[in-house]
Amino acid sequence: MNDAPDPSPDARRKRIRFRAWHRGMKEVDLILGPFVDAYLDGLDDAALDTLEVLLSVPDNDLYDWLCERRTPPDRYRTELYEQIHDFSRRARGV
Repeated sequence: MNDAPDPSPDARRKRIRFRAWHRGMKEVDLILGPFVDAYLDGLDDAALDTLEVLLSVPDNDLYDWLCERRTPPDRYRTELYEQIHDFSRRARGV
C-alpha cells in the first residue's frame, strides 16, 4: 500500500482547492476558496508552493492579516499574498 500523495499537477491543485475551502474558519474559507477557484489553474509551481505555505498559516493569523488587523511577517508578504489581499479587499468592497 502506497500512502504517498499523488504527485501529479492535477492532484496537487485538487488538494489545494480542498484545503482552501475547508480550513476550519468559514471567514477564511470565503476568502481563499473563491480566490483559488478564480486563479488556481493559472498559477505556476512556484506560486503553488507559496500558496501551500499560506495555507499552513493558522486561520486566525491569516484572517487578521487579510482584514488588516495585523501586518503579516515579511516572509509571507509575497506577490501571491498581495494578490489574495487585493482579492479580499475587493470582495469586502474596501
